[in-house]
Amino acid sequence: MITLAEDGKFLAGGMTLIPTLKQRLANPDRLIDLSGCALTGIEDEGQSIRIGAMSRHVDVAESAIVQKSIPAVADLASHIGDRQVRNRGTIGGSLANNDPSACYPSALLALDGTVHTQRRSIASEDYLTGMFDTDLEEDEIVIAVSLPKPEKAAYMKFPNPASRYAMVGVFVAKFSDGVKVAVTGAGEDGVFRAGNLEAALNADFDSAAIADGVISSDGLMSDIHASAEYRAHLICEMTRRAVKACR
Repeated sequence: MITLAEDGKFLAGGMTLIPTLKQRLANPDRLIDLSGCALTGIEDEGQSIRIGAMSRHVDVAESAIVQKSIPAVADLASHIGDRQVRNRGTIGGSLANNDPSACYPSALLALDGTVHTQRRSIASEDYLTGMFDTDLEEDEIVIAVSLPKPEKAAYMKFPNPASRYAMVGVFVAKFSDGVKVAVTGAGEDGVFRAGNLEAALNADFDSAAIADGVISSDGLMSDIHASAEYRAHLICEMTRRAVKACR
């Protein structure tokens, strides 16, 4: 069994933890490398796909299973960071960190995905609890993620030109029982479902159904990169683009 020391940290791809260590924002007494724990691999489970937590972004992007089953997820993975990041960063590490500008949390939430740990399975609504926060316990690790296959889906983001993080990213997923829209990069509490956009698209699944003003700027981030009002506009625009791109 994998357990943490008093102040140890699990290390996946290191895309978040290593910079944190360099900036002296964390000082664990040891690192536990997960790369040899057989947590890679992508499987088609019929109604969903299962992605091992240590699968790198490049693995997800280039997987024939992902490209066939949920091409929107493959496309999302192909635009994370730069080539170096995609060749080191992992889906499990991204979801464990739940960065408010990360792309994967929006896919997890819009697809009603499930996060599997060594102890339990956690539905996305319960797993994503806030900015940089999840339902994971201190010594619990993500071992895999299950993503149900939608009828159609697409992800569109407006990236920061330097970091390539999403200033606003929108994942739209259409299922037989309705449409789900998840937004990353904009919310003060991290990724969130956009109920107003879902209602508009459930009534008419067309980009024209999304008008500016549908999303309020209340509760959205405002920083040197974009005001809350501009992010509200971007949410609507990225949603329109995602609907047009759905396949």
